[in-house]
Amino acid sequence: MNDILKAKDDKPTGLNLPVPELKDLPEETRRYFEICQTKLGMVPNVLKAYSQNLAQLEGFTRMYNEMMLGESELDKLEREMIAVVVSSENKCFYCLVAHGAAVRKYSGDPMLGEHLVMNYRSADLSPRHRAMLDFASALTRSPATVTEADTDALRQAGFSDQAIWDLSNIVGFYNMTNRVAIASDMRPNPEYHSQSRQPGE
Repeated sequence: MNDILKAKDDKPTGLNLPVPELKDLPEETRRYFEICQTKLGMVPNVLKAYSQNLAQLEGFTRMYNEMMLGESELDKLEREMIAVVVSSENKCFYCLVAHGAAVRKYSGDPMLGEHLVMNYRSADLSPRHRAMLDFASALTRSPATVTEADTDALRQAGFSDQAIWDLSNIVGFYNMTNRVAIASDMRPNPEYHSQSRQPGE
């Protein structure tokens, strides 16, 4: 079971980080990684990279779980769509591969996943989703230009102020993770590339 922490080249990033063996992790962290292995068929490399600093790993996983799995008007697909568009603006390879796979999974539409990775503006989106992704793009590319008019556009598309808060936090979270992944040359797990490539998978 110790090999679940190892990428093919034994490095989840391009940095020389002291990633521990599974047996050397605290029991709670070990159990969490084993659950990832069972449910996902892998331990995502982002978690392996953070495992060399357990306080950071705890902070990262708590924030991720709240942003992506916590209670919100935004459903799981919408949250993953936001992650992909932010990552597309930032050209973050790791996050585009990982969250592109999640969009394919939750939507059952491989074409949508590819559209969002390449250019969400060319995708056939609902007015709600277009407004959501326009906001995510603007807040990523030029945050100083975002004004009340942008949040009003979200309200007109049906978002409550609480949903706008959640959306903004997800955008902020992925701008942070994109920068860490890019700077550390984080490598996507190979499994992501082939996931949900057929309609309805």
